[in-house]
Amino acid sequence: MSARRKARKRALDVLFGADVKEITLAQALEEAEVIAAREPERASSWNYARELVTGVIDHRLDIDDLLAQTSTSWPLNRMPAVDRAVLKLAVWEILHNPDVPPGVSISEAVELVSELSTEASGPFVHGILAAIAEGRSGDSLQT
Repeated sequence: MSARRKARKRALDVLFGADVKEITLAQALEEAEVIAAREPERASSWNYARELVTGVIDHRLDIDDLLAQTSTSWPLNRMPAVDRAVLKLAVWEILHNPDVPPGVSISEAVELVSELSTEASGPFVHGILAAIAEGRSGDSLQT
């Protein structure tokens, strides 16, 4: 498994944990930092995981707004927590990390939710992220 894939899973753990524990992302990130400091053998994946979570924190309102505009049939608060967390990570990656092609972000997100969430999550996440990626390239957003 690549370091970036591991990082995405670690970042997902932070976002999902914050949601389940009902704590802020900043608090969840602080907790994860403590754990990461005790696991130097996993440092290669932690740096990108931290970048993902920090990116979601820094752009939280814009990401939530974009997801709400794109997913008109499923409000954020009605989505499974795993789907919501994966979507936020992938949206940040699509919009703010030019080193990762949007198709890779979408594929990784679909794979994560297919492993960890509902049967319908893969196609749902794919549709939302594809619409956002198309909007990023200048096309109109589709829901």
